[in-house]
Amino acid sequence: QVQLVESGGGLVQAGGSLRLSCATSGSIFSRNVMGWYRQAPGKQREWVAEMTSGGTTTYTASVKGRFTISRDNAKNTVYLQMDSLKPEDTAVYYCAVRQLIHTYWGPGTQVTVSS
Repeated sequence: QVQLVESGGGLVQAGGSLRLSCATSGSIFSRNVMGWYRQAPGKQREWVAEMTSGGTTTYTASVKGRFTISRDNAKNTVYLQMDSLKPEDTAVYYCAVRQLIHTYWGPGTQVTVSS
């Protein structure tokens, strides 16, 4: 089993920054993909960014150039640095770990960007 806990969410003004962290524990394999998703009110959960254990990163177009995903493999922790935040970034942010055929989810952390 794998457990994930996000932290770092909060309320920020447009143009501001937040850094999300996701600590994992349990059976973490050396090869996996760690990522971030978000779900805004009334919308479906959407993929935001991910990073492989080898260091390859990908981003959804709306956050490219503003968000940076990173990970500490020794700590099995993944981060999301969010800069130049916009009101449309308001959502519950979830981290996820994908290894083999399983995907594990954290409970989420709220990010609210005021205009």
